[in-house]
Amino acid sequence: MNRLVKCGLENRIGSDCLKWDGLRERFGNEDLIAMWVADMDFKTPQPVIDALKERVEHGIFGYHMIPDSYYEAFINWEKEKHGYDIKREWIRFSPGVVPALFWFINILTNPGDSCIVMGPVYYPFHHAIEENNRKLIFNNLKNNNGIYTIDFESFERDIIENKVKLFILSSPHNPVGRVWTKEELKKALDICKANNVFVLADEIHQDIIIGDKKQIPAATVGDYDNILVTLTAATKTFNLAACQNSFVIIPDNKIRERFDEYFKSIGGDCGNIFGYIAVEAAYRYGEEWLNEILAKIKENYEYTKEILSMHLPHVVISPLEGTYLAWYDFSYYINEKDIKNFFQYKCNLAVDYGSWFGEAGKGHIRINLATERKIVEEAMNNIIKQLL
Repeated sequence: MNRLVKCGLENRIGSDCLKWDGLRERFGNEDLIAMWVADMDFKTPQPVIDALKERVEHGIFGYHMIPDSYYEAFINWEKEKHGYDIKREWIRFSPGVVPALFWFINILTNPGDSCIVMGPVYYPFHHAIEENNRKLIFNNLKNNNGIYTIDFESFERDIIENKVKLFILSSPHNPVGRVWTKEELKKALDICKANNVFVLADEIHQDIIIGDKKQIPAATVGDYDNILVTLTAATKTFNLAACQNSFVIIPDNKIRERFDEYFKSIGGDCGNIFGYIAVEAAYRYGEEWLNEILAKIKENYEYTKEILSMHLPHVVISPLEGTYLAWYDFSYYINEKDIKNFFQYKCNLAVDYGSWFGEAGKGHIRINLATERKIVEEAMNNIIKQLL
């Protein structure tokens, strides 16, 4: 782990960090370069650290109330950054987007119902559907040399033929990096509305926009309140996943009532005070930090494009419009059956394998670029050395 010391990341080791300390459990080797799970290697904004220190120094950690200022900070951020005018009464709590997916599959569908995703897609979507005894329907995106688009005709056909009850939308799309246009979102939502399909919009990466496209909340492209729930958080934006504090946005009264009944039935609570303090401070004072981080991620992505194009020109690199998770197709150089052996045992890398995201991800890997440049350089050099 000397590479971490050289890169100023020594504070990650021994902190029970899943990304680095969990390598042995996940990959069987603790000496890999960790470029897998969506977890930044950057300290959270200093104002967040300061706000948490102030609360710790208060010294009393009893029962708490959620401050109005927390809601105000989030509502203002959404309106100013994304043009989404959210009412306070629409907002509910979840410890994370993934738990909320599990909850809503139980709230909005019944065992045996079909739920659809656009593959390749974030694998907890699959788990949430299958582990709740629902039928997983893959509608794969069209892949044109690394540029992914929605096949609306097959999307609608799959919904009708399988009597789909729920669609989980990834926006920006993880792992292919697409930021959907208003027209794409509207067309997909129109199909869902016409066929009485509920939509869960996972917009957790909404602030990680690398390209020139503008992130558009699904809820702002038309009147879809009676079918649409938006899930988001500050966790990816400001590296706060351990604070376990996410937002569930439910404009529709009936869906909101169903959520509240379910939440009560599972004995749900509203998290801990430190999550609220961290999120509020991040939304109020973290924008400058975020802009600096986005610049680093973009530079890392451009570097991988440049060096891979120079040495391995047949690697297909999808445009990174959103998220800090880049998507690379190595199928020209490596057989699917050899991918794990190549990247883990020859290149000494821990990455997310494309097959984890569904059949359409085979031959690909997802690499986390929210790290220091030296880590990215070492990873690219290891890959190139093994293939030349």
